[in-house]
Amino acid sequence: MTEADSGDFRARIRTSFERQAAMATIGAELTRVEHGAVEIELPFDVKLTQQHGILHAGIIAAALDSACGFAAYSVIDPSASILTIEFKINLMSPGRGERFLFRGDVTKPGTTIIVADGRGYAIGDGPAKLIASMTGTMMVIRGREGISG
Repeated sequence: MTEADSGDFRARIRTSFERQAAMATIGAELTRVEHGAVEIELPFDVKLTQQHGILHAGIIAAALDSACGFAAYSVIDPSASILTIEFKINLMSPGRGERFLFRGDVTKPGTTIIVADGRGYAIGDGPAKLIASMTGTMMVIRGREGISG
């Protein structure tokens, strides 16, 4: 992947993440920001579970979408923004753990469309367990009123 002039992408991502009320609501935190890769962590909270006491699929999808979106945001120019236009998620194992890690990586950078892949892991006793994977398509947005950073 060649690095575009993305300015201080780490600061832009942290600022944008802080404005995401959805991530704040679920208690997610941004733990790693690299060019083309972002990690978000989330502690277990019973308020985020479904009827069987495991992490709700909607929470997993939201965290993976944000991780993939911010990974895409790290490779674009500072004047542009990102919106998800499609994603596919595979839920592979029940979301049981003390913490959860969601990692997004840019698979195919582009000037208009970016593809990113995400993985979600449950962390507890023993090794991290893969619970979900996502492929997301992001559109680079320029000059659209109300959508920036």
